[in-house]
Amino acid sequence: MIDTFHHQFIPPSVISPSHCLLLLHGTGGNENDLLNLGQTLDSTAALLSPRGRVNENGLNRFFRRLSPGVFDVEDVKARANELADWVDEAARTYEIDRSRITAVGYSNGANIASAMMMLRPEVLSSAILFRPMVPLVPDHLPDLSLVRVLVSAGRQDTIATPDGVENLARILRRSEADVRIQWSATGHPLTQADIRAAHDWLIHPPARAAHE
Repeated sequence: MIDTFHHQFIPPSVISPSHCLLLLHGTGGNENDLLNLGQTLDSTAALLSPRGRVNENGLNRFFRRLSPGVFDVEDVKARANELADWVDEAARTYEIDRSRITAVGYSNGANIASAMMMLRPEVLSSAILFRPMVPLVPDHLPDLSLVRVLVSAGRQDTIATPDGVENLARILRRSEADVRIQWSATGHPLTQADIRAAHDWLIHPPARAAHE
């Protein structure tokens, strides 16, 4: 089952128990795209980076969409559960501490990470969501009281719009997640400011954010 997803695994650089970054690329990416980002965020962490299994006109994605910005919700659910099962198997195969897995997702990868949190809240201990949208609204909100989330968003993003980002944050907060939003005056592409803020949030966890 570990071969279900083409992937890269880089062991942690320390012998003592280390946490793992689950790297989830954006549309058109692959399992190599976010490796450098992962090493920048935490040079000691294990890196687990799968390739999305959906092909959209030659571009890799983690789930289907019906049109730009309109997701196939049933496929989102199926793919999120498939990926969650695979992460469980990968944790066993690579001896990853399942209580210390942080998703790092960009765009489509951030959306599948959000879907996993909503449908399989036991899989992730934290998540960094770069330029996310709302992938689905679950019938029943999960208990994310032990999960930390950083949402990194652009005020000028016309894809992951500010309104959509705020809506996602509200859903996660209603699920009791500890959510922080890092805004930048930019669009959909990542900036060095996004990466620095994510590194600081990951390495030096702030006190729990107050719910708005």
